[in-house]
Amino acid sequence: MGVQDNNTTVVKKAKWWHLQWYSEEDTPEERKFIVKLDLIVVPYAVLAYWVKYIDQSNLNNAYVAGMKEDLGFYGNQLVQLQTMYTVGAVLGQLPFLLLFTYIPMYWTIPFLDIMWGIFTLLQYRTQSFGELMGYRFMIGWFEASFFPAMHFVFGSWYRGHEIARRGGVFYTGLGLGTLTAGLIQAGASHRLEGVHGLEGWRWMYIICALITIPVGILGYFLLPGTIDQPNRWVLNQKDIEIGKNRLLRAGHRVEGKFKFTHLKSVTLSPQFWTVILTDVLFWNAGIYKSTASFLLWIKSLNRYSAAEINEYGTIAPAVGIGVTVFACFASDLYLGPAWAITMCSTLNAVSLAILTAWYVPEGAKWFAFANSYWSNALSSIFHGWVNNILRDSPEERSFTLVLINIIAQSSTAWTPILTFPTVEAPRFAKGFSFCLACAIALIIMTWVLKWYIDRLNATKVTDTESDGEDRVTSPARSEKAAQAEAAEVHR
Repeated sequence: MGVQDNNTTVVKKAKWWHLQWYSEEDTPEERKFIVKLDLIVVPYAVLAYWVKYIDQSNLNNAYVAGMKEDLGFYGNQLVQLQTMYTVGAVLGQLPFLLLFTYIPMYWTIPFLDIMWGIFTLLQYRTQSFGELMGYRFMIGWFEASFFPAMHFVFGSWYRGHEIARRGGVFYTGLGLGTLTAGLIQAGASHRLEGVHGLEGWRWMYIICALITIPVGILGYFLLPGTIDQPNRWVLNQKDIEIGKNRLLRAGHRVEGKFKFTHLKSVTLSPQFWTVILTDVLFWNAGIYKSTASFLLWIKSLNRYSAAEINEYGTIAPAVGIGVTVFACFASDLYLGPAWAITMCSTLNAVSLAILTAWYVPEGAKWFAFANSYWSNALSSIFHGWVNNILRDSPEERSFTLVLINIIAQSSTAWTPILTFPTVEAPRFAKGFSFCLACAIALIIMTWVLKWYIDRLNATKVTDTESDGEDRVTSPARSEKAAQAEAAEVHR
């Protein structure tokens, strides 16, 4: 695995306190290209992630809006449905361990989007628990590789200090999707209940699919692909050359195909396993959001209608949009990834400490749930950091982004079943304390990772200086250099 230069994780500027979008080394031509890229990649990424999270989180909204009663669900069947989605999401990533560097991203991502949209639509006709389990598995399968694929695209065009901001805006799609799913279900429950003989939650799935599929088609015309497999509908040759040269200048490699021979070098690296452990802790520190804990608590108050439950449930993702953008911009412009992750995980731990204590004023619980998205805010910071660490190896970067996602997400296929059984709602004593422990451990592992990378970087600098001295003092090299200079003069 490659080694990062610490200076590439924060925008270079004359004074640390300046708010500066571009690095001072960017030429006017490069700045125009960055603007073009931002206007193409980032809006589509937000749009696609928005529909992904509408389709991922709408199960929770449907469950509290009548699905449970209409289909006769009982016991822990909600968490089992959530787990089946996760199983599909883990298995669906396996083929892409090798495929990212072979199949153009502007074909891969839209295809996945359209397919999960089709299975979202099919959920409206669900008549049994088993049928819905099958649909949730397939949605997980096709949504699986979207997140690492988009970060692979970001890392293919942007430098280390540029990724977290774009990734942060991209990640607002998660909050928007969760928020929108709640509002769509609230509207469907209020206005479409019983229309054409369909319950409101069935109409929600139809509406979500009608949003998702066109977004997938749009991707064929907006995603730029990668530098070695660009979408020429979007970028011309001059754009590609500018993008390539600015990355090469920053020490990136822009071409490379993953081969099985790379497996050994990747998996035997201590850095790789440190990254994986950090990612596992990140995923598990935030699983309480995906278990419908906030919605189930609001429902337990027995004072709100189905529509109102879903409306109040949008508070957390709405707050999450703001904190995600703030954290990611702070990482790129001022803090760097390690301090930004520490900030996010500390604030997440505060919310989890309140929920673990539980017997606190109701207002404190509203505060804790509303601020739960600090756990998500660090995602693009962390994955941008991984992109930058591996900037000198596209093949290892693609493999690692997928594999860390597989391993980390697979851990969440069983941890919610053990820690967030539906029958323990709304308190989830085991669940909130488990997430709190993960949030604290995540802070520790972040600094272990930073220490390890800094050590590797120092070693790399020392080796480079040694090589330079050898080249200067080597008689053989001096003779060759003199011959080359003589030949040049002769020409």
